[in-house]
Amino acid sequence: MAAKGVAICGIGVVSGYGWGREALWDGLMSGKPAATVVSGLGQHPGDEVWAACVSDAGNPADGPSRFARAMRAAAREAIGDAGDRGWQPGRRVGLLHAVVLGEVDLWRDFYRARGGALPMRDYLAMMPSTPMSTVMQEYGFHGPAMNVSAMCASGNAGLITAKSWLDAGIVDDVVFVATDLSLTPENVSHFVRLGVAIVDAEPLDACRPFQSGSRGFIMGEASVAFVLSSRAERPYALTLGGAMSHDAYHVTSIDPDLGQITGCFQDALANAGVPASAVRYLNAHGPGTVQCDRAEAAVLDHLFPANTEVYSVKPLTGHCQGAASAVEVAVTALGYDRGLVPAPPVVATGHPRLLDGPSRITDGITIKSSLGMGGHNSAVVLAPPA
Repeated sequence: MAAKGVAICGIGVVSGYGWGREALWDGLMSGKPAATVVSGLGQHPGDEVWAACVSDAGNPADGPSRFARAMRAAAREAIGDAGDRGWQPGRRVGLLHAVVLGEVDLWRDFYRARGGALPMRDYLAMMPSTPMSTVMQEYGFHGPAMNVSAMCASGNAGLITAKSWLDAGIVDDVVFVATDLSLTPENVSHFVRLGVAIVDAEPLDACRPFQSGSRGFIMGEASVAFVLSSRAERPYALTLGGAMSHDAYHVTSIDPDLGQITGCFQDALANAGVPASAVRYLNAHGPGTVQCDRAEAAVLDHLFPANTEVYSVKPLTGHCQGAASAVEVAVTALGYDRGLVPAPPVVATGHPRLLDGPSRITDGITIKSSLGMGGHNSAVVLAPPA
């Protein structure tokens, strides 16, 4: 039996392209990466690196950090967008916030510059409960509020959790936000040392998912918000179902037999009540690393029919870490609404099913995969609105 779809009826985005979902869409459609050459994130003073950072903007009243201001702005844009599209909040509106590394700028300053000495108000601003509390207060929401964390799969984890809340009748609606503004010199350096982040080359030269010559990913930042409801008037997309699993194999590497990843895709399809033959697009994790791209290509070839096409927007948005899959779900939802898949340009020999640049969308199911470091597998099944 097919699962009941939960509608994505509002979207808000802060990304390396700018503040707002239209900045994201316009940037993707341009085919130009969000990353620029940034000073101050390198291992040594004066080093310059390629990264897709969120600018220091937003409303200062929303908090002392880029993290707080971006989270509030994304949530506010999504809630306003949903209202414009006919959504009326129910009595129990829940909030989920996907966070892996929160308020890194404030914590870095707390230890390195302030020596732990802060006014109580500033200390409370660093708590993971504070951004959620401020959103709940602003809108008078009284449903459950909690954080979700599953590394790069956190966005998918949040959507699956939101749908489970709605299906179980725990809430009437959910505001889901995923925020990751964690690019500091220390964090960038360690991802470079892991051999997965590339900082010394233009994005399309370095990050080429499912293409020859790919070296890894360019790091990015984002905050992305959705309003999810079973009572939406004009939804962008439907979340039909999803699944998560864990490799239980290694802290960074994928189990080479791919059993858990393949099973996760199959469980997601079963949960959504959708056959593999109905899947038209794989919106892949696609970070441009050898092991991840090889794994997803193997699943694509094994499970899905010849007309299922694949793409990854990480060459354009950067890898936004804990917010990555949320950015990529927003891409699918906006694409259904606007009739286009904003795929990056193909720049090298690649998989025969890889989309090349913005492509007219055909009605069909999208499966959004996300593979989090440490063994987190996830897949969410999305459909155009009925």
